[in-house]
Amino acid sequence: MRILVTVKHTPDLQSQRSFTDGRVTRSAEDGTMNELDENAVEAALQLVEAAGEGEVYALTVGGPDAVAAVRKALQLGVNHALHVSDEAIAGSDVFGTAKVIAAAVRKVHEEAPLDLVITGMAALDGLTSMLPTALAAELDWSQLTLASALSVSDGEATIERHLADAHETLAAPLPAVVSVTDEANKPRFPNFKLIMAARKAPVTVWTLGDLGLDPAEVGAGASRTTVVDASPRPPRADRVKVTDTGDAGTQLADFLIEKGLA
Repeated sequence: MRILVTVKHTPDLQSQRSFTDGRVTRSAEDGTMNELDENAVEAALQLVEAAGEGEVYALTVGGPDAVAAVRKALQLGVNHALHVSDEAIAGSDVFGTAKVIAAAVRKVHEEAPLDLVITGMAALDGLTSMLPTALAAELDWSQLTLASALSVSDGEATIERHLADAHETLAAPLPAVVSVTDEANKPRFPNFKLIMAARKAPVTVWTLGDLGLDPAEVGAGASRTTVVDASPRPPRADRVKVTDTGDAGTQLADFLIEKGLA
């Protein structure tokens, strides 16, 4: 079984965020692999382990700092790391990003067929959850999204999906694009051996030219979305500090009732 997992280098959500020319300001110091992508990596590793054979590729798209995302995936146990890095990609929206990822998936698929592409349910910096569907459309593959459980047998992927008012079991033929939720599994912790090996493991770097893509197809110029305005979050001025003298619970309850929250 051959599986490719997409992983994104995202800013630490607890750090102070800002925009530069309509784009999120990113730096290596506060970036990390998107937390929800750890579930995708874990799902891929579990499938290969259950099959008893196979390999897992981790793919990221971004500037030089984004390599940290695939290095983290290597620490978790993936076999190969791929990094698409090209200045022309900067400013791409989800459609441009999907086009780049699809081109990279095709390149791997041509070398030896892939069974699955697995993604997380969302990137925590954007939270659109649109990439899996856009990627499946670019590849013209089946898609199964928001899986809380995933299995593969007899050339078919089967997922369970929990909705607000329904529980669904869905299946699709391989190859397919699957997104998994944080309910799908509990990501493993990297062991010391893999952490050390990941530091020196080779990372394959591709440009748009390597993928046969025209720079005009991606980047800010091809983006279908535009940031019109951005401003710093104003400091909160309505904070109330309560010193507990035995009646803090009552004060809190009164506050919630006053605000219509209870």
